[in-house]
Amino acid sequence: MTNGVLLFAYNNEQIDYVAQACYLSNRILQYMGLPTTLVTDDVARVREHYNGDEIFDNIIEVSSELHNKKRYNDGALSEKVLDFKNFNRDNAYAVSPYDNTLVLDTDYIISNDMLLNCFNSKHDLMMYTSSNDISGWRDTSEFSLISETSIKFYWATCVFFKKTESNKIFFNLITHIKENYEHYRNLYQITTKVFRNDFAFSIAVHIMSGYTDNFVAELPGNMIYSTSKDILENIKDNELTFLVEKENRVGEYTLLKSTGLNVHVMNKFSLGRKIANA
Repeated sequence: MTNGVLLFAYNNEQIDYVAQACYLSNRILQYMGLPTTLVTDDVARVREHYNGDEIFDNIIEVSSELHNKKRYNDGALSEKVLDFKNFNRDNAYAVSPYDNTLVLDTDYIISNDMLLNCFNSKHDLMMYTSSNDISGWRDTSEFSLISETSIKFYWATCVFFKKTESNKIFFNLITHIKENYEHYRNLYQITTKVFRNDFAFSIAVHIMSGYTDNFVAELPGNMIYSTSKDILENIKDNELTFLVEKENRVGEYTLLKSTGLNVHVMNKFSLGRKIANA
């Protein structure tokens, strides 16, 4: 049985997701000892510009013609609207070369081996529903339900799956939801028109569970995240240092350090700066 990690990386006009994937792949090898496969839309450039063959177990080319516009923050006082190419996550089952696969967002910083427990689990599909905001004060309701009147929120940031027939159906269902998203957006009372993998995966889990929530198991631990209003200040081994947005004090921050924790870093700009200087 083969085990590995799958990353999707599609650069936009200002954010280098492939550089994030390269950095994450090295940390995955360091802390988990697993190979990583990259899915991107320009294999030749990854090989030439990023020395991709030295970093990744495989590099798979899948084009990304569809994209959203997304609001990106770089701390509390900077905001930009850029392309976000996020429509290919449903291909994970088809393209993964592994029997057991952990799919990660490229801005998920690995600092321990906790997720190795997935590969010894009896469960075929695992995702996060529980989560912690590092600020300790922000409203986190958007990560509890996909809308105020709808179903439980599941993070597509981390997904573990085995190559089973039920999971093949699950990922095919996500493709169906994506292709008919306006219908499902209305059915599940989703207010934003922007396609989100979190929403598509959550809907697919709901349907596959017989409209309950027993199809998927919880990943080890819970999702720890910093929002794009925070700033990643430093990475040193397994220590991450953040400037965390203060409550009701726009543009002011509190210094916070995590040690040995996996953290979803939503501020792509500050992450990019740390990677460039690593």
